[in-house]
Amino acid sequence: MRAKSILFLFFIGMFGIVVGCRKNDVDKNSFKTALNNYYASRQECVWATPVKLPAQADASNDEQTKGFDALTDAGLLKRTPEEKKRFLIGSKQVNDYDLADKGRSTWTVDASQPGYGNFCYGHAEVTSIDNFTPAQNTSATQYSVTYHFAVTQLADWANTAEMRTAFPKIASNTSGEKTATATLTRRQYGWTVDNVQTPIAGLPTQ
Repeated sequence: MRAKSILFLFFIGMFGIVVGCRKNDVDKNSFKTALNNYYASRQECVWATPVKLPAQADASNDEQTKGFDALTDAGLLKRTPEEKKRFLIGSKQVNDYDLADKGRSTWTVDASQPGYGNFCYGHAEVTSIDNFTPAQNTSATQYSVTYHFAVTQLADWANTAEMRTAFPKIASNTSGEKTATATLTRRQYGWTVDNVQTPIAGLPTQ
């Protein structure tokens, strides 16, 4: 009789372990969905911070003009040469840059700074979940997730040799799949992304 009781308790214990494991199982597609939702609101843009337009650049300074000129060649900006007079030392040639008609529909306005904005060309999208491990002492509610991603939905105007040269970040960010690691936490309404560690140039992190 005692042997039967021990055997019964053994099976009960095993059942509890199986149920507990099933309860803590996660669907890696839920990680992919949460990460893609995170990236969907974080676009990749040509400048690291919003820029004010109209803008003026020294026509003889390639570092100042190359980005604006590439955007002008893409039809997003218009360029107006101007001679700027300087007190006692003559004048210098400058270029004034402002939004062209094509650029107005592409310009992403910075709501917190009137006149400021950026040209955004795509966003990251997760292509595969490679590995995930639970964080310590979290009862499987927090995971470290390693995955591959790529910048997708690349705007036509950004996919040119001129733009890649003027903005090396575009070349780096669109050069194929990258690997990243993120911490995700399970909450009542689903998985949320707490932070992202990624090698991609200029990719937004939280």
